[in-house]
Amino acid sequence: MDKLTVRQQEVLGYLQLYQRRCGTWPSFREIESHFGFRSTNAVMGHLRALERKGYISRVPGQARTFRINLDLGDEERPREAMEVMDIPIYGNIAAGYPDGVESSGEIGRLQIDAGSAGVRRTRHCYALKVRGESMIDVGIFDGDIVVVDQRPPRDGDIVVALIDGESTLKRFMNRPGSAAYLKAENRNYPELHPVSELSIQGVATSVVRHL
Repeated sequence: MDKLTVRQQEVLGYLQLYQRRCGTWPSFREIESHFGFRSTNAVMGHLRALERKGYISRVPGQARTFRINLDLGDEERPREAMEVMDIPIYGNIAAGYPDGVESSGEIGRLQIDAGSAGVRRTRHCYALKVRGESMIDVGIFDGDIVVVDQRPPRDGDIVVALIDGESTLKRFMNRPGSAAYLKAENRNYPELHPVSELSIQGVATSVVRHL
């Protein structure tokens, strides 16, 4: 592999450190702000250089998905590749009492390590901002971002649900011999039993929190 410039080493180190701490890649804006670049074009220039020199690589068929190929500080030793997916953030999800808030469309992008997030790049995934405190006992707080995998739920999964026309983030309970319902992870909130409709729109696989 070609040697990196000092700045390229700093960018690669920042990417790896950020991912280990947060389970995601920083956004282009965060990289730009961290290094004081004047535009995201400078960020792209450094990422293309890292890709050209073999330190990161794109996943075929995924426009903004990368693998980190080497561990910083040991340029000759390969490591397990990280698949970084770029997924959309679609509005808010109520983690309190259900509400009728509809998706406001894409409001941002999130870079995640597919392995750490518990998703496969072949699935359709997206992210939502959490609003409310009904899931705090499992470490999901107001203002967090949850990564959602659009797959069928299993009993006990934390899900994005539509219950009687209103959306919420809760634990899906579907025990044999009883009707499915939603359970909060905060004793101050009640269980939710559907009157007419309960549909699951995706399973929450991981939480992203910016400190």
